[in-house]
Amino acid sequence: MPPKWLIYSLLFLSLIGFLDADYITIKHYLGVPLTCSIFEGCEKVTTSQYATVGNIPVALFGAVYYLSILVLVILYLDTGRVGAIRLISRFSVAGFLASLWFIYLQLFVIGAICFYCMVSAVTSTSIFIVGMRLMIKEYKNN
Repeated sequence: MPPKWLIYSLLFLSLIGFLDADYITIKHYLGVPLTCSIFEGCEKVTTSQYATVGNIPVALFGAVYYLSILVLVILYLDTGRVGAIRLISRFSVAGFLASLWFIYLQLFVIGAICFYCMVSAVTSTSIFIVGMRLMIKEYKNN
């Protein structure tokens, strides 16, 4: 049985990530430029060629990712099925690798940093760390 604080941290992180990615997605579909107060570059990043796949904003993929994690956490809290935690742990690797890719693009290709994108990167990295911690605990218990 994983420690409750780890499970609740996943719940909190996935909710923050979902709200963040959802905000970027909504701004995209409304056609409203995304402005940043901390970094100067949100609009440059979110209007770059890397911000969409076809007509779909990559933030929408992020929103689906975070919502999936959120649903899996709720499923675990409701049923106690460890399989949900295993899925989160494995799924978090994809989120982490995507975050590394998007950070690389911002720093070395686009040349601008999007605050909201960095919030997502920190959130997905934190989910990855918690997921790996849960996976290590599971292997130690088996």
